[in-house]
Amino acid sequence: MAKDQLQGALDLLILKTLARGAMHGYAIAQRIQQVSDEVLRVEEGSLYPALHRMEQADWITAEWRVTKTGRRAKYYKLTAAGRTQLAQEEAAWDRVAGAVAKVLRLA
Repeated sequence: MAKDQLQGALDLLILKTLARGAMHGYAIAQRIQQVSDEVLRVEEGSLYPALHRMEQADWITAEWRVTKTGRRAKYYKLTAAGRTQLAQEEAAWDRVAGAVAKVLRLA
């Protein structure tokens, strides 16, 4: 898979997670790990650059808030453009996953 497809997969995971509502970075990483039954781990070195890039693209916005544990954290949420991008990313993933499944069945 090309690097842009892997980046697209990370974007998709983050955008889909944020579709549930605003979250801070650590919560996003934890949610992805939890939902994937501990298979997918998003490291800080990948997560925060992706969040910054998405913020620059206006797919997400961010604001500082206090967490349940009393710490300050940046909370991210989807914008209208982010919801549109999520739909595009899901469609692209469906195409790639379908193509891989087809090769696994027929090759």
